[in-house]
Amino acid sequence: QLQLVESGGGLVQPGGSLKLSCAVTGSTSGYYAMAWFRRAPGKEREGVSCISISSGFPNYLESVRDRFKIRRNNANNTVYLQMNSLKTDDTAVYYCAAAPWSSMSVPCKIDSDSYNSWGQGTQVTVSS
Repeated sequence: QLQLVESGGGLVQPGGSLKLSCAVTGSTSGYYAMAWFRRAPGKEREGVSCISISSGFPNYLESVRDRFKIRRNNANNTVYLQMNSLKTDDTAVYYCAAAPWSSMSVPCKIDSDSYNSWGQGTQVTVSS
C-alpha cells in the first residue's frame, strides 16, 4: 500500500492559480496510474484528472481540460496538478489516488472504483 500526501491547497481568488502536489511513499511498481479527485461540499466525489505512471499520458474531466494540467515526476515520486483560471465551482477537497495494474485502462480512468490508495486531501477554496 502506498502512502500519499497532498499539499499546495489554499485560498485563491477566481481566475487565480494553484499547484497541488502529491508525494508518494512506497513502490509504485504495482500501480499503473495516479489521479486527482475532488469532493465539493454537498456533492459526490468527482474524478478530475489521471496520468499513466509509465507513459505520462493524461486524461481529464471535461470541465477542467483547458485549465488544469497533471504531470508526474517519477524520479521524486511526486504527482502535480497545476490549476489555472480557477472558478468558485472548483472549491473542494482535492485527493490524490493510485490505481493498481488490475484496473489498467488506456487512457487511464478517473472513476473512484479503479483506485485503491488514497491521500487525506487538501482544501482548495476559490473565493473573492
